[in-house]
Amino acid sequence: MNSDLFLQFLINGIALGALYALIAIGYTIIYGVVQLINAAHSEFFMMAAFLTMWGSLQYHLPWYISFPISTLIVIGVGLFVNHFVYRPLYEQKISSFIGAVSVSFFLQNLFVVMFTARAKPFPRPEILNEVNTFGNVALPVVNIFILAVSIILFVLLHVLVTYTNIGRAMRAISKDPEASQFMGVNPAQIIAFSFILSTFFASVGAFMYCGKFPYVDPFTGVIPGLKAFIGAVIGGIGSIPGAMLGGFLLGMGEIMIVAAFPELTSYRDIFAYVLLILFLLFRPGGIFNVRIREEKV
Repeated sequence: MNSDLFLQFLINGIALGALYALIAIGYTIIYGVVQLINAAHSEFFMMAAFLTMWGSLQYHLPWYISFPISTLIVIGVGLFVNHFVYRPLYEQKISSFIGAVSVSFFLQNLFVVMFTARAKPFPRPEILNEVNTFGNVALPVVNIFILAVSIILFVLLHVLVTYTNIGRAMRAISKDPEASQFMGVNPAQIIAFSFILSTFFASVGAFMYCGKFPYVDPFTGVIPGLKAFIGAVIGGIGSIPGAMLGGFLLGMGEIMIVAAFPELTSYRDIFAYVLLILFLLFRPGGIFNVRIREEKV
């Protein structure tokens, strides 16, 4: 493999890793605050992409109007699901997970019934179709866009969680929900805010993912959602830096394995599942070992 080809694969791996990291953060925020694996997160991802597409194709809205409207709808659905499905089951971990899986299947099948299972084109901005060339290395604008937006959101999230009152409240609930209530923290409000953040990251991740792979169907969120969850586990589920690192490592690992061993291209997805099994067996706390350090957010 020459240097140009290596750089090409590296660029693609970084972009894919940024996508996984963005989606993984949504999983880890909810798990960090309420200890719930939100299996419906991938369907919130799918909803954001689908509604953005539907608004543009059916109602001829430009993407910069369709996407914010879709994001607000997804946030509203997330809050509704949290209040009426998850909230009564917070103390029952198995039941809450089953509830999340049920919501996931419900949303998938609802969109299949309403819009059919056929893939539909995603109306990405024209600028994302452009490709910059540096020598023999192609740098798609969509990859620059993904990386730039991801870095901005990562920094803003870090500032929010580390330096604001609501971020401190999230970390307090993560550490000790009962003690945080004695300190004046309202758990219901903080959990609702966490769902707003989680669904927002799912929506942004969906827009960028479909900007790179411009199609959408009711199962669009399944594979990227599963990969992002694996990334969160690799980094340490419940740790925001862990979700970022795990997502980046998984995305880059997938691409670089294909680069080094082209004959394994058809087995690319297996790499993620094998990595998940190895971490669960030998380091279940992930890279950041959150189980030992008890860092949730």
